[in-house]
Amino acid sequence: MQSIGNVYEPGPQPTDFKKLFDAEIGKSKVASSLQNQSLRQFREAIWNVHHAGQPMPGEEEDDIVMTSSGCNLLNKTCPLSGKPVTELVEPVRSAECKHIFEKAAIMQHIKNARGRCPVAGCPKVVHANKVVCDAFLVIEIDELRSMGKETAGSGNVEDFTDLPEIAEDSG
Repeated sequence: MQSIGNVYEPGPQPTDFKKLFDAEIGKSKVASSLQNQSLRQFREAIWNVHHAGQPMPGEEEDDIVMTSSGCNLLNKTCPLSGKPVTELVEPVRSAECKHIFEKAAIMQHIKNARGRCPVAGCPKVVHANKVVCDAFLVIEIDELRSMGKETAGSGNVEDFTDLPEIAEDSG
C-alpha cells in the first residue's frame, strides 16, 4: 500500500486506484516468485521425508502418481547423455517438468529441438532460463549416491530352485 502512495501523482483526471493497485500487486508477485519457488521446494522436501511416495496436497490432479523408492528424483539418468544423474558433471533440473539433465546436453537440445522435453511422454517445454541447479537437487543426488553405496551388490540374484528331475519312460 505504501508503494501506491509513492507512485500516486494527482492530476486533472480522476485516478484509477484499482489499476495502480493491480500494477503494484503484479510487481510484488514477480519479485516473490523466486522466493516462492524455493519455499515450494522446501515444502516438497519436508513432505517427502514424512510421506514418501505420496503426492503433496494439491498435486492429486496429475494423471500419473509417481511412487518413491526412497529417492525424490524424477529420473535417474539423463535422457540426452544417458549418464546416471550421480555421474553428471553439471546437473540441472527443469522448473517446468522437474526432469534432470546434464546442463551442456539440455542447452544444446533447447537450441536444436525448440525446447521440448526429451523425456518420452513429457508434454512440457524446457526453457534455458528455467533450467537450474537448485540446492535441493545437489542434496537429492548425494542421497541417491549414498543409497547406491548401501545397496551395491544387492542386485545380484541367484536361482537356487531345486526342480525335481522328470524320469522319461523308455517303454
